[in-house]
Amino acid sequence: MSETASKALGAPAATPDAGRWKALVFIALAQLMVVLDATIVNIALPSAQQDLGISDGNRQWVVTAYALAFGGLLLFGGRIADLWGRKRAFVLGLGGFALASALGGAATNEAMMFGARALQGAFGALLAPAALSLLAVMFTDAKERAKAFGIYGAIAGGGGAVGLILGGFLTEYLDWRWTFFVNIPFAIVAAAGAYFVIREPQGGRNRSPLDIPGVVLSTLGLVALVYGFTRAESSGWSDSVTVGMFVASAVLLATFVAVESRVKAPLLPLRVITERNRGGIYLSLGLAIIAMFGLFLFLTYYLQIVKGYSPVKTGFAFLPMIAGMITGSTQIGTRLMTRVAPRLLMGPGFLVAALGMLLLTRLEIGSSYAALLLPAMLLLGLGMGTAFMPAMSLATQGVEPRDAGVASAMVNTSQQVGGAIGTALLNTIAASATTSYIADHIAGAGSRSQQQLVQLEGMVEGYTSAIWFAVGILVVAAGIALTFVNAGRPGSNTVTGSDSGEGVADEMPVPVVAH
Repeated sequence: MSETASKALGAPAATPDAGRWKALVFIALAQLMVVLDATIVNIALPSAQQDLGISDGNRQWVVTAYALAFGGLLLFGGRIADLWGRKRAFVLGLGGFALASALGGAATNEAMMFGARALQGAFGALLAPAALSLLAVMFTDAKERAKAFGIYGAIAGGGGAVGLILGGFLTEYLDWRWTFFVNIPFAIVAAAGAYFVIREPQGGRNRSPLDIPGVVLSTLGLVALVYGFTRAESSGWSDSVTVGMFVASAVLLATFVAVESRVKAPLLPLRVITERNRGGIYLSLGLAIIAMFGLFLFLTYYLQIVKGYSPVKTGFAFLPMIAGMITGSTQIGTRLMTRVAPRLLMGPGFLVAALGMLLLTRLEIGSSYAALLLPAMLLLGLGMGTAFMPAMSLATQGVEPRDAGVASAMVNTSQQVGGAIGTALLNTIAASATTSYIADHIAGAGSRSQQQLVQLEGMVEGYTSAIWFAVGILVVAAGIALTFVNAGRPGSNTVTGSDSGEGVADEMPVPVVAH
């Protein structure tokens, strides 16, 4: 095997570092912090809004400022990790995230809060791809890689639900500011551990000059795309600014692709996304996140508004999904990834999740948690955990070490954009169905209690209408995974394309929140 092919396969160039499992603890801790932040702040938002005097029109910026900075800067963050070194980018990202969290917790007005959230997003965009690419370059043995990505996949999938529990506790029993301050000990422990334990393999940096036009075009294009979907949720799809954002995003990203195909040292080498397996991973993962984000949103509202659950009780209600994700990722995915082709885990995994989502289309005001929600969440968790684990691993398989950071950033970008689309698209579908239901039934409601009942029934009707779309999206994600992803199991003789363009045996040696 040539040296180029060996590198493309991620074959170990040296003896694996003895401290890699200790390093995994701190990488996982950092990932948990980032994923927790996706939901923990949402729980605290009503209290923070009241304390800081944030208007209803501006409160969305607590979420949007983070999403725009995080989504827009991910590719740049991944490239910086490749240029500076993943360990350095990882530690710097943690330090910056901790400082931004302290600023958010100490906020005295809305401008300070919005600035802190944007800073969190910017440092998160440096931290997230650095964490995933560190795993990609440190764990090269197939079985070890399966275990490492099983743990990482469980955290990436289940951390958001843990954030609901922790956010509920902190907001209800302490103060909303602690949903920010809680990041500081996470970041300090992870940064200190990473500094002393992580030994990044040598020779994996990409020291090419930074592609400034690519940075500008990708950042502006992704910001416009994420903001377009965020604005669509509040102002509608036909709003002139919403349409303008989508048009601008399409032009900017198309120009970005044209520039990247011509420059000598591109920000995003097109070989990273045009390889069949990675393209299938990015697309199917993004679609699955669309469905998942919509579900988190609807179930949170359903449990709190329709069923009257407290924030803490709502968080605990998501525990079966977390248990399912951990089981699917660390038990099913990890045990089978070295025995079967990744598509045979991803496709069925998404279909099992779709089955769980299908159960939720039967949701009614009086639905039993134990009889309907519990089994649905277990199936969703099992399916997503089983699918996410090989997806996260395969997304960086076959990537040359110098491209590991930007390939990892693409995983995060597909999740971030998927989350923005899911929240906006499914929320719009739900709102439209709710409005239509109430308009058709409110006339027959005489008393105030009957009118309130119709409104609740309308909400549930909206949720189930949107969930039907989510079922379809997951089925499409399964189809893409089964069709596009053709990598064989580790050690098989299945021939796939590599970045070097050679036909080489696929050994598979080597995903939020989303926000």
